[in-house]
Amino acid sequence: MAERRISGPCQSWPEDSAFIREVLDRIGDKWTVLVISTLSAGPLRYSDLQASIPGISQRMLTQTLKLLERDGLVTRTAYAEVPPRVEYDLTDLGRSLLDAVTAMAAWAATHHEEVAGNRASSEATGVGRAKASVSTPAR
Repeated sequence: MAERRISGPCQSWPEDSAFIREVLDRIGDKWTVLVISTLSAGPLRYSDLQASIPGISQRMLTQTLKLLERDGLVTRTAYAEVPPRVEYDLTDLGRSLLDAVTAMAAWAATHHEEVAGNRASSEATGVGRAKASVSTPAR
């Protein structure tokens, strides 16, 4: 029997790597990618940030910003003005992610038609689990 070959980035991680997976989950989230790349041009008010990211709900933007602030990727600055003004900006740690998130967003923009075609082809041919069920013949 052939010896199993194990590879990939997980091999160099500590035995308890659950936290690394949590960080990957946070930084790989679509809304995180879009928020970080949108803030790359500089600080934005909440409403301007929401208007810049089509499809993001108020709830999802609020949740994403809170998690990014908790992880030290984004800062929230409240100004004592009337009306109140709050701005969000990237920290140095958040800026260190810009190359990665910009590359992922660019890849998605470049390859979205090919991926959509593959999905349509998969649906048509029944490749994958969604079409794997056996239908019962009509009597």
